[in-house]
Amino acid sequence: MSYRDLPYSLLELASVREGDSVGRTLANSVAYAQHGEHLGFNRFWLAEHHNMEGISSSATSVLVGHIAGATKTLRVGSGGIMLPNHPPLVVAEQFGTLESLYPGRIDLGLGRAPGTDPITSRALRREHLGAEQFPEDVAKLQQLLGPLQPGQQIKAIPGAGTNVPIWLLGSSLYSAQLAAQRGLPYAFAGHFAPRLYREAIHLYRSQFQPSDTLARPYAMLAVPAIPADTDEEARFLATTSYQRILSLFRGQPLWMRPPVESMNGLWNSGEKAGVQDFLSLQLLGSTDTIRQQLDRLLESVEVDELMFTIDLYDPEKRRRALDILAATRPENRTEKRSLS
Repeated sequence: MSYRDLPYSLLELASVREGDSVGRTLANSVAYAQHGEHLGFNRFWLAEHHNMEGISSSATSVLVGHIAGATKTLRVGSGGIMLPNHPPLVVAEQFGTLESLYPGRIDLGLGRAPGTDPITSRALRREHLGAEQFPEDVAKLQQLLGPLQPGQQIKAIPGAGTNVPIWLLGSSLYSAQLAAQRGLPYAFAGHFAPRLYREAIHLYRSQFQPSDTLARPYAMLAVPAIPADTDEEARFLATTSYQRILSLFRGQPLWMRPPVESMNGLWNSGEKAGVQDFLSLQLLGSTDTIRQQLDRLLESVEVDELMFTIDLYDPEKRRRALDILAATRPENRTEKRSLS
């Protein structure tokens, strides 16, 4: 399938620039979402991370409501709620409330990782339950967000009957298989774990079982992107994400740092290779260059939607990147298709 036929969406971590405040960061996220909406992007999802200096998306459902309240047509959701951290009833109540406030615009993406380090994971985890409880928790959420059943004792109020669309997220084969078995839409995290993207999406499609939710498989692929006016500028701007991933590897704070002319002296050869592997699906360059990269990417995998992470230091250049990305589409716009 050509990228020209696919909806474009955005994934947001609410990344904090070094020395900046969370308040300004979130104001920039709102402006970014509004610009994406103006250009016709389909979804705006917010990630869940904890105890990570430089990422301010820990209270994911709060930010989903904040962005939804500042936009009109954009689908807003979680990419994702890390289910081991939360009782399904609480998630159902939160997203049932969001759906009641912004009907037809809320997505509930679910992950089975904690989204943090082991120590913080233990501080978050309810009743010491982990990822092994994930399939049961997904089933509970489906029940809580579905129609009330006779004799049902535990009810999500709000939540019951809202049928908020549930997505399963993953970076391995496990969630792909579970999404296929449950007949749910699936999103692969190629923006940080690209190695198995072809295998996972192929497994999902080949094993998909139709459900009341979804008649056909629907797969979304998340990829990192650095759109810029020229290829040279894109290579320069990309050094912000290189520095950040390097900090992740070293266990350092993940503040967004300004781009640099050269990474020489900032990383060694092993670290450089690790960063490049982490970003092996990255789209980088001008509109024409990204068009070519998208064509090559979609020769290797069949997806129904693309979701982009755009890690740029300057908020204005980040919004400009959306213009450049949208220009890869016919008539310089993104054709919207909602899955609800």
